[in-house]
Amino acid sequence: MFSKASKGSSASTSTPKGTSSSAAPSFISTDMNLVGDLSSEGEVQIDGTVNGDIRTKILLIGEKAIIRGEIIADTVKVHGEITGQIKARSVTLARTARMVGDILHENLAIEEGAFLEGHCKRMEKAEIASAVNLVVKEGGAAAKPPSTGNDPKSGKAAAG
Repeated sequence: MFSKASKGSSASTSTPKGTSSSAAPSFISTDMNLVGDLSSEGEVQIDGTVNGDIRTKILLIGEKAIIRGEIIADTVKVHGEITGQIKARSVTLARTARMVGDILHENLAIEEGAFLEGHCKRMEKAEIASAVNLVVKEGGAAAKPPSTGNDPKSGKAAAG
């Protein structure tokens, strides 16, 4: 109607096939209690309670959030409570954060007032990348470790 292009041609604003557009962030609100593992290829904001492991690219943990489990992500910003381990390239603990567990990181920032009980270990880019790249494999299934070719029950090498 307002375009000079013919009605038969498609608009240039559509996303080309084979490429993914960035999705809106996923939210777990304050009244939600999630039991189980959470996996996402995008951004997740948690304000509720999660009892399980979380694997995502970007994770924002709100002030009222309570998480019990392992977190593997590219970027983690903590304003709430975590009991478990964090493996991430970049971790920020805000002044309202309460973290009980270990942090494996490339970059770590801790604001004055944050509570941390656990160990912090700086990891090299290759080490953290191998952990973070196992986050989400196509289809949502985690990658299995490669077979060594040995049968652990019998102690014999597998026939090849």
